[in-house]
Order: sequence, then structure tokens, then C-alpha cells
Amino acid sequence: MGSVEIPERNAGRVRRIEELLRERLGATDVVVVDESHKHVGHAGAASGAGHFKVTVASPRFAGLSMLAAQRLVYEAVGEMIGPDIHALSITTRVP
Repeated sequence: MGSVEIPERNAGRVRRIEELLRERLGATDVVVVDESHKHVGHAGAASGAGHFKVTVASPRFAGLSMLAAQRLVYEAVGEMIGPDIHALSITTRVP
């Protein structure tokens, strides 16, 4: 299977998403995958914002419902929703 080249603007976005999740959620493990290449031609991709999948482990998720944990993730990256992130798939767990 060949590798997918990530456009530089999305590489920067991936790094920023990871930074925000670590800083704002005290995340111990963060994996951010750029899936924008799967959505080329999609109406939402026309703006240039990316599609990302994140897996985040944070002690802040302890005792929270899946929805509450996902809300924390959205709050952490909120400034990026719209201009940088069009779609975000989230998996959360407690370390």
C-alpha cells in the first residue's frame, strides 16, 4: 500500500490539533490522522478545511460519557473548527 502525501497546510493543522489536545486536555496520547484525501470533491472540502480523525487519551475523560468526552475535544480545538477543520471523527479513552 502506498503512502498518502499530506499537504503542508494539513501537516501544520495536524500538529496544531495535537498541541491543543495535549495542552487543553492534558492528553497523554494523541493520534491525529488527516483523512482529507478521502473527501476530495466533497462539498465540505471545497472551503479547504480538512477532515481529520483523532484518538485521544486523557485523564479528564474519567467518569464522563462518550458524548461529554467528545464535547471536551470539540471545545479544545474549537478555534480550528470552520477555517481548518471541516469534519472531525473522535475516539476518546482514559489512559
